[in-house]
Amino acid sequence: MDFDLSEEQQLLKDQARKFLADQCPPAEVRRVFEGEESFHPDVWRGIAELGWLGTAVPEEYGGVGAGYMELCVLAEELGRALAPVPFSSTAYLAAEAISLSGSEEQQRKYLPRFAMGELIGTLALAEGPGMVTAASLETRYADGKLSGHKLPVPDGDVANIAIVAACDQGVPGERISLFIVSLVANGVDRQTIETLDPGRGHARIDLDNAAAEPLGRPGEGLEIIDRVFDRAAVMFAFEQLGGAQRALEMARDYALERFAFGRPVGSFQAIKHKLADMYVATELARSNCYYGAWALSVDASELPVAAATARLSAIKANHLCTKENIQIHGGMGFTWEFDCHLYYRRAKLLALTLGGEPEWQDRLIDRLRRQRPNAEQAAQ
Repeated sequence: MDFDLSEEQQLLKDQARKFLADQCPPAEVRRVFEGEESFHPDVWRGIAELGWLGTAVPEEYGGVGAGYMELCVLAEELGRALAPVPFSSTAYLAAEAISLSGSEEQQRKYLPRFAMGELIGTLALAEGPGMVTAASLETRYADGKLSGHKLPVPDGDVANIAIVAACDQGVPGERISLFIVSLVANGVDRQTIETLDPGRGHARIDLDNAAAEPLGRPGEGLEIIDRVFDRAAVMFAFEQLGGAQRALEMARDYALERFAFGRPVGSFQAIKHKLADMYVATELARSNCYYGAWALSVDASELPVAAATARLSAIKANHLCTKENIQIHGGMGFTWEFDCHLYYRRAKLLALTLGGEPEWQDRLIDRLRRQRPNAEQAAQ
């Protein structure tokens, strides 16, 4: 089984890196971090013109129809550049939710506009700490209207529409259903909230009898969310892999350039060990990410386990590399003027997106337990 990139995929990777280096250099990322906007509109328009948003969207719905492996390639480069754009919320979350569960009419209505960058989408699930369950949600749907609140909503400050999870009073037991809501319509109020990473905006969204369009079958919201999360986990893992790789390169370059006691600091054993640990963690994450990308591309039965494994290894690698990058840079690494903290901030934020590390550990354990009876039956 060959997990290496094809010639076309490598070309896409090289072109994406060149575009982001030209249009989204560290100076532009800092401009967003230090400004009032949470994303870079010029970079967003460029990404849309290149067709990146429609990479995994079928051609009949206005996309490129390239595939998930290509989308993962782009995700890695976006993570490497710390691109301040709502790409993940639109391409990994909202578009995937509609692709998986939307009607033919909904897919033709929304997917082409996502692919062209006309619409920015997001998922609005949580209402605070903890997992999303029917008992924990206060948002209610009745008679075509939604009332409640969502916090935090990724890119909720700039999104046009949101896929909202709510208890459906039309379903026995008030099970969770999903709904499409315009965030610029009546009955919707949103407030920007501050996070550790100013390059990824978040918001609180309040709904007061807001018009809502059902998405998917009533009462199957959690099942749809679970499938979307498996797909998004792989793509987020590639973003984290890109950030980890860049942090490793920054640390290596600095260790070779910085001299102390007449020698490069990279020649000292303590620094060598840090760099070696960073490299091992990054390569382990890369292996798991590529396996997850394969499972996602062919919709393999191994996807739930592969997604959780990629997610966990990428969280660990990104955290370790961005943390040790600061340490290797020494006292200057802690200052605002250096870029080290920008990668650390993004690592901390991505580690909580889709749920934190403990939640994904539980998901992985649960999925491995489910596989065990099947493996025992096959052995018999």
